[in-house]
Amino acid sequence: MNRNPVIPFILIMVFGIVLVFVMSFKGLGDMKEVASEKGEGKGSEKTEVAASKPEDIYKQTCVACHGDQYQGVVGPTLKGVGSKYSKEQLEEIVTKGRGNMPAGLVSPDKAGAMADWLKTIK
Repeated sequence: MNRNPVIPFILIMVFGIVLVFVMSFKGLGDMKEVASEKGEGKGSEKTEVAASKPEDIYKQTCVACHGDQYQGVVGPTLKGVGSKYSKEQLEEIVTKGRGNMPAGLVSPDKAGAMADWLKTIK
């Protein structure tokens, strides 16, 4: 008996298409959650999920580049940064960014507390 080599190929393609289709529903659900966190979608009220303490801000926005021990990974080390920069300079860096660091990671109203906290890292 000769088997048609196209049939297994078609079955694999159908399985792949179904898998992509099912996975896309999971992705759409995630996008709805992100939109609701940003305040998009129903209503005009925004749901703020921002951290309030400098340590929490660091864990959410900074740890990937500066490391869990402030050792620096992609970004520079933060150890001793308080003696290298003034509070005002640190506030400007965390709000406006510098080099490869993007702006807007820390809101201006939390920049002072973040700068004070950065000055304590030894």
